[in-house]
Amino acid sequence: MDIRSIDDLARKLSASLPESVALMKADLEHNFKSVLQSALTRMDLVSRQEFDVQVALLNRVRTQLSQLEQRLAAIEHPKPE
Repeated sequence: MDIRSIDDLARKLSASLPESVALMKADLEHNFKSVLQSALTRMDLVSRQEFDVQVALLNRVRTQLSQLEQRLAAIEHPKPE
């Protein structure tokens, strides 16, 4: 999750607070941001770009595996001539 998303979420959380705590809004927004960043860091998430790279790699490996399975089947069960 990028820093802008965390900032937006922290702003939305602080905006949802009642007016009586509006004086502490900036401080609370900072605290929300810190808590969110800490929680997301502990989750050990990957970026969308990293995920997409891994999906592409997995698809390539699947294709190669399928080709190898076909070659092996041809070796084990040759067509009669």
